[in-house]
Amino acid sequence: MLMPSQGVRILVATRPADFRKGHDGLAALVQSVLQEDPFTGTVFVFRAKRADRLKILFWDGTGLVMAYKRLEDSSFTWPAIRNGTMTLNRAQFEALFAGLDWRRVRSLEVSRPAVAE
Repeated sequence: MLMPSQGVRILVATRPADFRKGHDGLAALVQSVLQEDPFTGTVFVFRAKRADRLKILFWDGTGLVMAYKRLEDSSFTWPAIRNGTMTLNRAQFEALFAGLDWRRVRSLEVSRPAVAE
């Protein structure tokens, strides 16, 4: 599976999106509704009206990449429906993508060493 690298910004659109939209339609949604630039490398996560589907859109430097996932026996844990976006860290994104409750995931906060040994 494609997973965003550490430090990549991950935004979840909290309102359900029209899942008939493809690459260009979602990129237009990012620009017009979310007021973001879809060509920065930020990972955008969209939910369907049915909570068992998600689409991911990001720019990899050469083109727009879109991934689609549908859970078979359960649904994703989504934030409350409202306007705007919310940010996830990589650990929370991986939990969301796996169908786990991302709200219970915390990444380790490691301080940067002052000197190399």
